[in-house]
Amino acid sequence: MPRLPDIQLKAKLFRGLADPSRLAVLEELREGRRCVSDLVRRTGLSQPNVSAHLACLQDCGLVSRARQGRFVFYEIAHKDAVVILEHAEAILGRVGDHVYQCTRYELPRRARRR
Repeated sequence: MPRLPDIQLKAKLFRGLADPSRLAVLEELREGRRCVSDLVRRTGLSQPNVSAHLACLQDCGLVSRARQGRFVFYEIAHKDAVVILEHAEAILGRVGDHVYQCTRYELPRRARRR
C-alpha cells in the first residue's frame, strides 16, 4: 500500500493533468516541439493563458524549453508523460461511456456548452 505522501503527490500530478487547458497544451506537445504562438493557434487559448500553463508544466518538470534564435520552443520533458496520455486514451476506450455519464465529476461549465 502506498504511503500517504506518495498518494498526495500522485493526486497533485493528476490535478495538474486534469486542467483542460494544460491537457490541451500537452496534447499539442505530443506532436513535437512548439513555440507559444503555435500553441495559441492550435489550442485556441490566449497567449497569456498558454504561457501560464507552460510555466506550470515546466515548474512541475513535465515540459522543457529551449531557445532557438528569438523563439522559445517547448516539448514534453519526459516521455512517460506521453505514456500517461496514451494509457488515459486506452482506459477511455474501455470505459469512456461510463466516465461521460458520471455525475460525480462534472465538466466545467464552459466545456459543457461546446
